[in-house]
Amino acid sequence: MTAESLLRPSESGAGARTPGAGGHAAVLTLSCPQRSGIVHAVSRFLVERGFDITEHQQFDDGEDGSLYLRTAFSSEGAVDADALAEEFADIAAHFAMDFTFHPAAPPRVLVMVSKLDHCLHDLIYRWKAGNLAAELVAVVSNHPDLRPMAEAAGLPFVHIPVTTETKQQAEAELLGAVEEYAADLVVLARYMQILSDDLCRQLTGRAINIHHSFLPGFKGAKPYHQAHARGVKHIGATAHYVTADLDEGPIIEQEVIRVDHRLSPQELATVGRDAETLALARAVRWHAENRVLLSGHRTIVFP
Repeated sequence: MTAESLLRPSESGAGARTPGAGGHAAVLTLSCPQRSGIVHAVSRFLVERGFDITEHQQFDDGEDGSLYLRTAFSSEGAVDADALAEEFADIAAHFAMDFTFHPAAPPRVLVMVSKLDHCLHDLIYRWKAGNLAAELVAVVSNHPDLRPMAEAAGLPFVHIPVTTETKQQAEAELLGAVEEYAADLVVLARYMQILSDDLCRQLTGRAINIHHSFLPGFKGAKPYHQAHARGVKHIGATAHYVTADLDEGPIIEQEVIRVDHRLSPQELATVGRDAETLALARAVRWHAENRVLLSGHRTIVFP
């Protein structure tokens, strides 16, 4: 089973939705306590200003009484997100909303890698094909191995070696690269270094990691050998936001592929790489399209 065969319609290009095509698009996301009149207030605010609502999704959480909303809209002219936020402030205060108006510009993404290339290769392919909804701007690595791949794609490659003694300095250089390339999002595309708690806090909500879903079931070296020995029937991967709790950040997307006893550990690893690329690409795209709302330690995702 190949990665291409597992693509959802919205990822293949043919079925992708592009709100506001032909005009300028923006997105409003918000969360607030549930009460009547919220959707009416939002739609009236946008319509009165001449915007065309192109997509609307909401989730009413009956457990904690919260409402989560994502509304995409467009116009023939440019959208000033900051000005809209100021105009919307009174409505937001009335409903106790935590809200953001997101401009149309795709987020700038800095990708971090080590030696494994499958996730970087997949992200570059989707970016070049116009299916990522984000702009790759640089690649940072603790090894030089993937420099040719990055530079062949026209991406700056920043080599930042990491040792126990240089970890603090290396993380300072990483933050320098994030600033230099004006990156909105950092993607750990199989970056095999643990980030410090301080760095995780500085990147809260704007760093995505990918790992195989055997964690914490199969920790340590050779997880696919461990899986083979236990006769697993599903191979998976999890994309999540980075937090100080290793591999336990809010989950954005998971991919699962069925396997059986005929596959060797090496073949399981190949299937696992497919799962990783799919889960990571969806997570990056959904974040880029402002489809992911954080709610404590979990996420509300409007795919």
